[in-house]
Amino acid sequence: MLYIIKVNTTLKYIFHISVLILIVISLYPGSIIGYLFFGSWDQQPNIIKNPFGTAINHFFCYIYVSLLGFFLYLREKNFKKLVLGLFLLSIILEVLHFIIPNRAFQISDVIANILGVTVAYYVIKIYLFLKRL
Repeated sequence: MLYIIKVNTTLKYIFHISVLILIVISLYPGSIIGYLFFGSWDQQPNIIKNPFGTAINHFFCYIYVSLLGFFLYLREKNFKKLVLGLFLLSIILEVLHFIIPNRAFQISDVIANILGVTVAYYVIKIYLFLKRL
């Protein structure tokens, strides 16, 4: 039992650190990941080659963070607040690109952010439904 508590606590730390990294990467005036991979603050790398550009990066980041958070806090009384918080975070961080230098607001990124949170939410709903069977 103690092992499960330690794993759960560690995963919660990973979740909160992941959210913090997501915020820093989103608000930094330039591409931290582009600099790490290509040595350029201006280049946004794609996780996979796709016709959607960097919006797919947003989708994968938000689905990862949302799934991790939703599974960890599923039984908490503030679960609905977490869902709302991740939806708001996904919108606010992109809207802030209007005022951050070297960043650009893109509606496709907002859609990808919201879609990532939504898909994670429905994965949780399906999990709960299947668990009841």
